[in-house]
Amino acid sequence: MSALSWLNTEAFTLFGQHIMWSDMIGNTIGLIALALGWRRSVLTWPAQLLSGVILVGAYASAHLSGGVGKQLLVIGVAAWGWHQWTRGRRQAQDGSIAVRFASWKERGWLAAGAVLGTLAVGGLFTAYPSLSWSPWADAYIFVGTLVAMVAQARGLVEFWFAWLLVDLVGVPLAFSSGLAFSGLVYVIYFALVVWGAYDWWQRSRQSAAPALEGAAA
Repeated sequence: MSALSWLNTEAFTLFGQHIMWSDMIGNTIGLIALALGWRRSVLTWPAQLLSGVILVGAYASAHLSGGVGKQLLVIGVAAWGWHQWTRGRRQAQDGSIAVRFASWKERGWLAAGAVLGTLAVGGLFTAYPSLSWSPWADAYIFVGTLVAMVAQARGLVEFWFAWLLVDLVGVPLAFSSGLAFSGLVYVIYFALVVWGAYDWWQRSRQSAAPALEGAAA
């Protein structure tokens, strides 16, 4: 049995839900990656990359093309975010990643990208039903994940709120797709998102202080 075949086998059954190894391992690593993001650790990116590689198999087995595409984006954006954070890791006074709130222009671009992207991807999935059995929810999560990761790579506090909006749709879709462990992890994500948003908000105030004194941003 190949590693890929083994990852897509059942690990155990919990409350009538069949838990696959790929779903469990990939999402556990993803949860660790989110916690590392809250700590502003550069290790969040290789963890997200590894999680994406494993979850490609999980979503493929559930016939969710949007989920597969989302994980492929996770892999690509994780590599880019890793580079961005490594390059800017000493922007804050304590040598860690500097975080800030997005400008209104940046928020506009993120919101416009989310709306237009969802319409485009949802339209594609609707035109080709074989790509996804839940085209609009799948497209929403696909594009929302990309928006969240781009915001994270840029050190924007709004990335946490983007993840929250993704989770609101991701939880019921995961359970209804047979990816029960993903659904359970999304619930834990919610707590980490609230905690992480507060921490980054506090950090953004600290990062802004040197700029008021004339230091380079």
